[in-house]
Amino acid sequence: MDLIAVGDVMIDVRTDAPSLSRGGDVHGRVLLAPGGTSANATVWAAWAGASARVVARVGDDLPGRLLEVSLAERRVEPALRFDPEAPTGTMLVVVEAGERSMVSDRGANARLASDDLPPTLGAGAVLVSGYLVLHPATSEVALEAVRRARAPFVAVDAASWPLLEGFGVDRFLDGVGAAGATALMANEREAEVLTGLEGADAARALGARFSLAAVKRGPAGAVLVVDGVCVEWPGEAIRRVLPPTVEITIQAEDGAGDTRQIRVQRTFASFDDYWSTILGGPSVGGRLAAMGAGEIAELKTRMRGHLPADAAGRVTYGAWANAVKGLK
Repeated sequence: MDLIAVGDVMIDVRTDAPSLSRGGDVHGRVLLAPGGTSANATVWAAWAGASARVVARVGDDLPGRLLEVSLAERRVEPALRFDPEAPTGTMLVVVEAGERSMVSDRGANARLASDDLPPTLGAGAVLVSGYLVLHPATSEVALEAVRRARAPFVAVDAASWPLLEGFGVDRFLDGVGAAGATALMANEREAEVLTGLEGADAARALGARFSLAAVKRGPAGAVLVVDGVCVEWPGEAIRRVLPPTVEITIQAEDGAGDTRQIRVQRTFASFDDYWSTILGGPSVGGRLAAMGAGEIAELKTRMRGHLPADAAGRVTYGAWANAVKGLK
């Protein structure tokens, strides 16, 4: 299993309108979709080709059953516990004039218990919802999920800056760190609340506490810190990707289109041959030029470890992509 996500699975009710009239009606768009930290993360992972499982609690009701089916349709393994008393969680997302506001009814998510977790969570990566940590009723089970994780990357997301302020920054960071989290993900405002710093400085501060820290900065881009090495992406360098949908997958299966996987690989005479080649690349070369000598040396060492050579010292690097051709 590549990814196991533990925590919130909800029904999102999203409304888009130019503006709202208090006490009156306006025309807009209302969408109903599966959501929640764990559902979103696993669906994106499955869309990218990874195997993914979500561990969560939903109501024994129509929304809960719809979520189970929806996750399975998106190639996610739903390890859901159905609660006979609490309803499935619901999130109201109101988008108005470019601003997004949310109201959350956590429902059965707030009743997740240690008995709902498997004895161990073994995967390439484990993600525990920050909402679980920040909610008093599920804080301990969230930390227990972190403790049961057996993965190179054990991540927690910061979830919500107002909840972080109410919960306590030190309590949050110390708690997930002591439980064994090795990665933290946050948006810019959450990172500022956690560190008192802004932008890349906030990411570096979080990277001093976790092996991996990722900070989304909206239009300004993103910052990733891995073992102390900081890489920044400006907003214009990040390509917007449309969310995965069931319809695309179904078309590929029922003959409405042609799909295949394209695999390529290249063998280099040595790691140094590989390294000199990527230095000439327009994207990677430019990134490296902006890094310090120490950061480049550390990155080179880490990459050498991820690309082991064969008996002759050769390094083989592969990649794949899914090709889809639609038919009218």
